[in-house]
Amino acid sequence: EGQGHCRTLASGLALPARHSSRAQQAAARALISTCHSAAAMATTPPVGRDGDGGRKKRKQGGFKTMPFILVNEVCDRFATAGFGANLITYLTQQLHLPLVEASNTLTNFGGTSSLTPILGALAADSFAGRFWTIVAGSVFYQLGMLGLVVSALLPSLRPGPCSPPAAPCRRANGLQLAVLYVSLLFTSLGSGGIRPCVVAFGADQFDQQEEQEEEEHRGGGGGTEAVAGKKRQYFNLYFFTMGFAVLLALTVVVYIQENVGWGWGFGIPAIGMLVSIVVFVVGYPLYVRLKPGGSPFTRLAQVVAAAYKKRRAPLPEDPRMLYQDKELDALISTNGRLLHTNQLT
Repeated sequence: EGQGHCRTLASGLALPARHSSRAQQAAARALISTCHSAAAMATTPPVGRDGDGGRKKRKQGGFKTMPFILVNEVCDRFATAGFGANLITYLTQQLHLPLVEASNTLTNFGGTSSLTPILGALAADSFAGRFWTIVAGSVFYQLGMLGLVVSALLPSLRPGPCSPPAAPCRRANGLQLAVLYVSLLFTSLGSGGIRPCVVAFGADQFDQQEEQEEEEHRGGGGGTEAVAGKKRQYFNLYFFTMGFAVLLALTVVVYIQENVGWGWGFGIPAIGMLVSIVVFVVGYPLYVRLKPGGSPFTRLAQVVAAAYKKRRAPLPEDPRMLYQDKELDALISTNGRLLHTNQLT
């Protein structure tokens, strides 16, 4: 019907070339083009809805992804906490390292694990995306834990038991320490891919705009509050499961390491990490996977350059005249818009 009106309009505006100027002909063509565009928009169902105007059921994101993400987090925290809780005892009693050297090794390992998340966050934001960064980090961590399991199981990769004074304690040799250091390095790289991305990836499953539209369509309003409530529930579940996993690791795994053996003590966390990888990858079709937004350092440099270039520009009285980017602001603001302040003027 809309296209028929446009054809009627076109026939009414059609003028012989000798009776119309070029400007009139261009205006008529623009009006007809606008009519066709409006008719096409009126007959095309909106994105996210079916042909009858009803909303399509979302196939990705939401609470249906939480079992995969939370089980992954439980197994991951169980593995990392169980792995690191009693490591000082393993270094001193099994590898026979002096207490100072063992403490220094763990300090270096902890410092490296605190720096690698910067690299992981840059990779996720620049090109890899959060999902693949988490998967790569988990694989690296798994390889590091397998190295420690092999080190604990094979007698050739650890010094023999000491029974002074007949057999004095002999510290680990170069090969045995090399296996230890490579394993710790892999776990540090793995934590760099996991730690900066897991929480944000879970929050990505509650897309601000789509969730808000769904809530408003169902309840007639309050979409922003509903989305914020869902995110609060997610964070509550996340930190509860994380604390539960750490508690389980600090009790059960440490008991196994002390009373059963270091092979099982490192093997059980390694199995937990493997389970976390499998569960996380199985949920791949359900996840919302946002495209990388680019390096934050690039955006920071752009802001600094623009601020310096416009340092003498007059400040508009109306804050609505200031530059805003809803897509970028949505990542750090629940309503998709940053509030302006006069404190720095």
